[in-house]
Amino acid sequence: MTLKQILPSRLGFGAAPLGNMFRDIPEAEAQATVEAAWSDGIRYYDNAPFYGAGLAEIRMGEALAGKPRENYVISTKVGRVILDEIEDISARDLGEKGDVFKYGRPNKIVNDYTEDGTYRSIEDSLKRLKTDQIDIAFVHDVAQDFYGDEWLSVFETARKGAFKALDRLRDEGVIKAWGLGVNRVEPIELLLALDGPRPDGFLLAGRYTLLDHDRALQRVMSEVVRRGLGIVVGGPYSSGALVGGPNFEYAPATPEILDKVARIKAIADRHGISMKAAGLQFALAHPAVAAIIPGASKPGRIAEDSAALAEQIPADFWGEIRAAGLVNLEAPLPTLE
Repeated sequence: MTLKQILPSRLGFGAAPLGNMFRDIPEAEAQATVEAAWSDGIRYYDNAPFYGAGLAEIRMGEALAGKPRENYVISTKVGRVILDEIEDISARDLGEKGDVFKYGRPNKIVNDYTEDGTYRSIEDSLKRLKTDQIDIAFVHDVAQDFYGDEWLSVFETARKGAFKALDRLRDEGVIKAWGLGVNRVEPIELLLALDGPRPDGFLLAGRYTLLDHDRALQRVMSEVVRRGLGIVVGGPYSSGALVGGPNFEYAPATPEILDKVARIKAIADRHGISMKAAGLQFALAHPAVAAIIPGASKPGRIAEDSAALAEQIPADFWGEIRAAGLVNLEAPLPTLE
C-alpha cells in the first residue's frame, strides 16, 4: 500500500515535541496536546524512539490508550534502541542535533540498524505506544546530519539489515508500509536508485518547505510521483523560522533565512494571510506529498494548524512570491497549476 492509501488525512501530528524537544514540557500539557489533536479530527500520529529516549512514545501511548485502534494510524522509526541503562545526556553524540532532546529521558540510546535491532526496536515501540500494531516504520536518520562522513556506511548497514527486515515485516502484514525518515534528500535518492528494497514512501523533514525546497525538487520529488509513492513532510515551518521563530534547522537562523522570511511575510501581510497557511499549503501542493506533520507541544497550536489548512489564499499571493524569486519555478503552487 502507498502512504496516500494508508494515511487518513493530509494533516498529521508530529510527536517530536512530546519528547521534551527544546524544553521540559509538563506531563499534563503533553497529554492535553494529543487530546486536542484527537478532538480536532487528526488521526495520523508520527513518533520515534529517539524523541526524548522513548518519552514521546510513552506519552502518546498514554494519550491514545482509550481510543479505538482501528480509527488512527501510527508511524514510528527504527534505527535506535532505547536501553534501561542511564547515560550522561550531555555526552551523547547526536551530530547536528546535540541539544534538541536534552530534557528527555536519560536512558541510553544505541544506534542499531541491523535486522535484529530493527525487530527489537519495533517490539519496544509497541510496548511504549501501548498498541499491537505499527502501521508505518521509517528508518531514522541514515544521513549526513547525524553521521557525517560515516553516513554511507550506516546506510549500508541499514540496507543489509533494517531495509530487508522491514520488507519482510511489510510482506508478512506486521506493518503496512516502510521507508526512510530523514532530514536530508540524499539517502532517499540513494534508496530510490537501488534494485532491492521496495519502500512505500518517505518522511522528509525540513527539505520540502517554503524556505528550503530546491534540492528535493531537483533530486527526488518527481521520482517519488513517478513511482506512485508518497512523502510525509515533517518540519513544514523549518524549525519555527517560517512563523517567526529564532531557529532554522534546529539552530539559530542565519541573516539570509531571516531576510527571506521577512520578504515572504511582507507579501503575506499585504494579502492578509498567515505564514502558517502559506507554509502548509505550499508543501501540500506537490503531488508527491501525502501528508504534513507539524509538531505541536501546546494544545492551542493544533487549532492553528487546522485553520491554516482551511485558509483561503489568493492566487495573487503565489504569483507574487514566484515573481519575487522566493520559490523555485519548478515548485507546484496552489491555485496556479
